[in-house]
Amino acid sequence: MTDPQDVPDRHDVDLTIRLTESPGAPEYSFRLEASGGAATAGSTLPDPAAALKAVDRFGEDIFFPKPGPPKMCTQQYGGPQVAVVTGWFLGRRVHSEFSRTDGCEIARWRAMAPLLGGVAGSTGAI
Repeated sequence: MTDPQDVPDRHDVDLTIRLTESPGAPEYSFRLEASGGAATAGSTLPDPAAALKAVDRFGEDIFFPKPGPPKMCTQQYGGPQVAVVTGWFLGRRVHSEFSRTDGCEIARWRAMAPLLGGVAGSTGAI
């Protein structure tokens, strides 16, 4: 159970994204803050409106996946990028890691690409 004192009361969405393009590469950091269905001035992503749209559409399923049968994932490699998303989504604590190590992870990355530093329609690579 989440301690009510830990839940931010300022924003509906308050996420920090840390992205590394490859091992040893510099880390990029972005923020997405949103209240009332709109990104706020504190957002630092290249396209905060697209990021918020992706979070609204896929956030519940990606940040809080429901248990189910194992997924079959293609064994393809999409690149060394790694992103870690932390913060809050609609009052729930988020800690989610993204990579491009197989077909399932690549699909998650593409769904959330605008949140991971890309612009709408991109693969998320900056």
